[in-house]
Amino acid sequence: MRASTYIFLPPLPRQSGGLAVLRRMGMSLRNAGFPVCFVLREASESAQETGVDILHWQDLRLQAGDIWLTPEGWPNALLPGLSAGARCFIYVQNWAYLLSCQPQHMNMENLPLTFLAVSDPVARFVEMSLGKQAPVLRPGIDTTLFCPSPEPKDGKIVRVAYMPRKNKALARQIRELAEARLRRRTHPLPLEWLSIEDRSQAEVARLLQTAHIFLCTGFPEGCPLPPLEALACGCVPVGFPGLGGWDYMRQATNFPGAASPLWPLRQISWAGNGLYAADADVPGAVLALEAALDIFARGGEELAALRCAGQMTAAAYSLAAQEQAVIAFWSKLA
Repeated sequence: MRASTYIFLPPLPRQSGGLAVLRRMGMSLRNAGFPVCFVLREASESAQETGVDILHWQDLRLQAGDIWLTPEGWPNALLPGLSAGARCFIYVQNWAYLLSCQPQHMNMENLPLTFLAVSDPVARFVEMSLGKQAPVLRPGIDTTLFCPSPEPKDGKIVRVAYMPRKNKALARQIRELAEARLRRRTHPLPLEWLSIEDRSQAEVARLLQTAHIFLCTGFPEGCPLPPLEALACGCVPVGFPGLGGWDYMRQATNFPGAASPLWPLRQISWAGNGLYAADADVPGAVLALEAALDIFARGGEELAALRCAGQMTAAAYSLAAQEQAVIAFWSKLA
């Protein structure tokens, strides 16, 4: 008999990418016939829409052998699982919150916990901080929604898409510096900025399909999804990897200010797919943007290879790939 899996969905003020990943995991397990249930502190219509059974916190009755899965950053949520002798898993979706929310009297490395990581860099951080091995379960993106437009992008202008909610002040500084430098140099292609905020997933996809470059301003990140969605839509990402972005981000070319990852990168099948500066390095991000602009101005095989690498990257992070990985891991647990 398969053990029951209970997934804690934390009460967040807005729907996040991390919550979407947890919901997708639950749906994958349900579709594969695993007993699974979402546990909520508060009512959530978005959780109910998945078709996965819902259980409210006050009704939770874990048993020894059950699987209790919580995201990082919610240490109090571990108590029901630890008290019941359940198999407790922490799914670390952002390395930055693994230790920051840990109570002073609590040492997670001494508790019967199993860690899962959303990316290879996060797994390395878990090992670095807690000395624990963390199997990697990568997220997925909807590659039927986020895909290149059937219409070719306008080749007479370069549109740079960005999301202001990701370190808004730094995004503004990058734009100001880039525009100041462009005023002093002649560039064959004019620049247009495309701010993406307060949009539905479908609207974001349509806007990304019209953009040429995606400015990555998010950090810290576990496995950032917006740059992946941009890659799927045919954009070239430039900017910050957030540490977790090194799971799939690879430098397409060398440029002044190009960042180097702390750990050796895993082997992948695609070549360079963007231009990346160190996190919070505004001048470096601007130089990355300028290098990308030059690639667009030259066009040809260099740009085609960059876009091909982007499509290969996105394909490796499909929802189907995510589902297969989740089912394979839970099958081993059983």
